[in-house]
Amino acid sequence: MTAAGTGEVPAFPGPPGSVPEAERLARVVLSCGVEPGDGKTSSLIRQIGAERTLEQSLVPKPDSGLPERLAEVDPVRQLEQAARCGIRFLVPGDPEWPRGLGGLDDVITLQGVGGTPPGLWVRGPMPLTELAESVAVVGSRAASVYGVEMTRAICDHLALARVPVVSGGALGIDFEAHDATLVSGGATVAVLACGVDRVYPAANRRLLQHLAAEFAVVSEQPPGSIPTRPRFLARNRLIAAITRGTVVVEAALRSGALNTTAWAEALNRHVMCVPGPVTSYTSRGVNHWLREGRGTVVTHGAEVLELLGSAGERLVEEPRGEERPRDSLTSVEQHVLEWVPVSTPAAVDSIARLSSRHVRDTDSTLRRLHAKGFVRFEAGGWRLAPDV
Repeated sequence: MTAAGTGEVPAFPGPPGSVPEAERLARVVLSCGVEPGDGKTSSLIRQIGAERTLEQSLVPKPDSGLPERLAEVDPVRQLEQAARCGIRFLVPGDPEWPRGLGGLDDVITLQGVGGTPPGLWVRGPMPLTELAESVAVVGSRAASVYGVEMTRAICDHLALARVPVVSGGALGIDFEAHDATLVSGGATVAVLACGVDRVYPAANRRLLQHLAAEFAVVSEQPPGSIPTRPRFLARNRLIAAITRGTVVVEAALRSGALNTTAWAEALNRHVMCVPGPVTSYTSRGVNHWLREGRGTVVTHGAEVLELLGSAGERLVEEPRGEERPRDSLTSVEQHVLEWVPVSTPAAVDSIARLSSRHVRDTDSTLRRLHAKGFVRFEAGGWRLAPDV
């Protein structure tokens, strides 16, 4: 871990008194040599620190290529190359480190997946501290017209409320979430399953390059890393952890978006589901989660903000049907009006008997209804006025 030809470790200054340099360099090596989501490594770092974890991991073991991979990493060179590309490396203890990642150490799966990453590689000017109030919006790559419409409406509302949106930079719902947020003037960040210097998928090149230039792209994978299926699944835990809640718009029963939702649930974050048509393949997973009571229905960005807000803040007005003229009547007036015939006029005593009210009260009520234009007096009886 020394600079070539000098025997000294160059300074990579962070905030005063933040993280020891040796600890940061050890985390660089672990980040480059260990697969993302390695719960065993994360657990060791938490207990004995990154330096001792690295020392123990360098000990040769049968049927393990990890020591060899770690030995090949030159952390100083890695940081220098990253800096030349505008990439910074964050570790726990840095002011910019997302606090929500700390909860990942408590939700390592039985398969050993999870834990806090050794560090994060970030490309872009946006400080990750701005994600403290962010929301994840994820869903199917094969987005339907309905899914696109709902995603864009929700993200537009979040952007106007100055709530950052985090997603995975993929095709489909992810792309729509990033794009809609940008169109509405909001901030959005992509968390990738590859190095932040790579573009994947290629179809989203313009989007990812824009995020890297104006906002941020994030990964626990070092620069140059390629995406693999396990890395996508490990990446999902970061999306869930750095945000306050996850909105899933469309997801099939075996969708990666539901994997993100499961991490959000395990981390006690808000899980918000946009219900879809029961005949839609891409909504089967979302609808199943709602059926099991594992998520809250959201149909509008305002409902997302209400869930994330403090008690009494951003309350959504209860939806009401279209107001009708009869809504302005008293309960007595509405009850009497129900017994007034449509065509053939009825006498006041007949209406009183049918409505189970005293004839005098019925007569006064009918006269009030007449003044309000709901009934007419014709041929010695009462009938409904036209268009009532």
